[in-house]
Amino acid sequence: MLRPPALALLLLAPVLTVVPLPAAALSCADHATMVRHLAQHWGESRQAIALDAANSVVEMFASPETGSWTITVTEPGGPTCMVASGHFWEQVSEPLPVSDQGA
Repeated sequence: MLRPPALALLLLAPVLTVVPLPAAALSCADHATMVRHLAQHWGESRQAIALDAANSVVEMFASPETGSWTITVTEPGGPTCMVASGHFWEQVSEPLPVSDQGA
């Protein structure tokens, strides 16, 4: 069963790979450097991880204390790039709605 952050990443992955971002909006580095930067500068740690359709690793980093968040994508053998970031991160856990139809 997927936890809510993983489910959110799974749902966002196709959007992140389809919507082009301006080159200036991307900030890339090797994975270890990116993780260290997010921890040191924003207090963020990894909250969820998933694979997109192209086998790129999609990760969500967030700080429950400050509410900052960052989504990164790492292509196979490539650098880790920030593709989105923001504020007011809040982890939620919502059950799926009950359906009258059989599964």
